[in-house]
Amino acid sequence: MLVSSSGQWVGGISGGCLEGDALKRSQKAIFSKQPSVVVYDTLDDDDNQIGVGLGCNGRIEVLFSPIDPNDAKNPIEQLRIMEQAKGPSIVLKVVDCPDALNLLGQSKIITSDSKLDDYWGIDAHKIQSTISEVEVKKRPIVRLFTTATNAKLNILIEYIRPETKLVIVGDNYDVSALVGIACELGWECHIVGRRKKISKTTFQLAKAVYEYESFSDLELDEYTAVILMTHDYNWDKKILPQVIDKEIPYIGMLGPKKRLHKMERDLDLKDLDQLHHFYSPVGLDIGAESPEEIALAIAAEIVAAFRSKKGSPLKFKKGVIHE
Repeated sequence: MLVSSSGQWVGGISGGCLEGDALKRSQKAIFSKQPSVVVYDTLDDDDNQIGVGLGCNGRIEVLFSPIDPNDAKNPIEQLRIMEQAKGPSIVLKVVDCPDALNLLGQSKIITSDSKLDDYWGIDAHKIQSTISEVEVKKRPIVRLFTTATNAKLNILIEYIRPETKLVIVGDNYDVSALVGIACELGWECHIVGRRKKISKTTFQLAKAVYEYESFSDLELDEYTAVILMTHDYNWDKKILPQVIDKEIPYIGMLGPKKRLHKMERDLDLKDLDQLHHFYSPVGLDIGAESPEEIALAIAAEIVAAFRSKKGSPLKFKKGVIHE
């Protein structure tokens, strides 16, 4: 959640429960130029405990950290670096430490183009081991480390995925609906199709537009999803072989099962629907009918594939929502 000194803010930390109180504490951090950690504990469901009405029944620790615009390594500048990085980034942030060290809120980033040789005096091998653990799990870890001077530092180590790259192959009107929801999700959209058929609005929202013949020019990686929605069997048949063996988490193809089986026979490809990263018919089964509903079903399936989830209703999940 980013708060300005004027009180304007964007983002959030709790879906609305804590934002009012957090706004005041954020401004206090800005004007005092001092970071702080506040614990919001609603496990006993006592609204009077922190002065705000909550229905979330949980415990949240929030770090309020002022941003110094004169600091070339402040979080905003670090975000700029991570945005330009080609791969994932690792963020290390001090979330608890002795007051005398004056390190609370300090952060460092590691990208594929950079390395760190200073970890606030923490043994590099110990912290690198945790970083490797985070890179494998792709989930944040908070861990206590001891510095060379025996100071105790709690460090948040977080894995930051690069922007999801969505490659849409097609140029019909239903492409606009998928581009719209993808942009709302913050994805980077690349469209492959006849440029003259793509609407001006869709063209402006896309990161880049390619002709069908230029599909091979696109860079595809483990953060890329490809969806074939040309409504043209011959174009799908030409492009599918170019992407099916790529190491990407999601390839989707619009159309019914019989179209998929015909594609298998014509391309001499067996059991396409058994491939873990190939989805056809495309989208979650939510009864989608309109282009917008179909786009929603496709986007939800892509998120589920990227997070290795089944996309089933949460009411059937045992245990907590977020592990």
